[in-house]
Amino acid sequence: MSAKLTVGYIGLGIMGKSMARNILKAGYPLVVHNRSRGAVAELVAGGAKEANSPAEVAAQVDVVFTNLPDSPDVELVALGPDGIIEGARNGLIFVDNSTIKPATARLIANQLGKRDVLALDCPVSGGDIGAKNGTLAIMVGGPADALEKVLPIFNAVGKSITHVGEAGAGQIAKAANQIMVAAQMVAMGELMILAKKAGADPEKVVAAIQGGAAQCWTLDVKPERLFAGNRQPGFKAYMQAKDLGIVMDTAREYGVPIPAAAVHTQLFDAMLQMGMRELDNSAVVGVVEALANTSLLDA
Repeated sequence: MSAKLTVGYIGLGIMGKSMARNILKAGYPLVVHNRSRGAVAELVAGGAKEANSPAEVAAQVDVVFTNLPDSPDVELVALGPDGIIEGARNGLIFVDNSTIKPATARLIANQLGKRDVLALDCPVSGGDIGAKNGTLAIMVGGPADALEKVLPIFNAVGKSITHVGEAGAGQIAKAANQIMVAAQMVAMGELMILAKKAGADPEKVVAAIQGGAAQCWTLDVKPERLFAGNRQPGFKAYMQAKDLGIVMDTAREYGVPIPAAAVHTQLFDAMLQMGMRELDNSAVVGVVEALANTSLLDA
């Protein structure tokens, strides 16, 4: 049996730390790097090795993952000073789990390709719960042969792995995913507040509709936390708003009208203006509460 690939992981936020931990648990030698120290210390205590820069990670591994907030962050870590490109060896595979613009994913793949690095844009969906449980959906853009090599690693973090197409296709799939996620979060908030203000118990309403045509991941996962008054992330509202910005930019680029997504983008932008940027994306119910002058948690 051949030795397992050595893996690097850069970006140990809510999602990245759990994904890196699952890779480590699966027995892969792991090298990690992150700006804040706490997550690094946790993983090093579990057997990972620390590196001081993206270039230092890349120089030691066969596969390097990134999970970063936005397009400029990924571009800097991949291509900037002391970035992955500076430490890359021929045959390195770059896997980006961030949600970024498709055009940025294509740019990075092109530049890394000049150094004989194979690039996969692989955004994920499933939230903090999916990251912890290793049950994420992974959307893959890039060369099929690179995906084949890293598939065993992906199996440690996800349960649904789909090769969508060439570079950028994974990010296009994630943009589509975020259109649906935003719609579900907003619809859930609206139906809960409608039920509350119209005099029905929102918890019973959710229970009544979960088994029918309205059934979806959002109604399966989020209501229990909201009814308990827990609006902590999860997936932070400002990240949902950022992703919707990518959706709108991509739609404009290709001339696609997406009027419902535009309204949902405004509602998530309103969340940020109302001081809820660090809350879960399901806390968009707070915007509906303000508009309806009705609280989900009122007696």
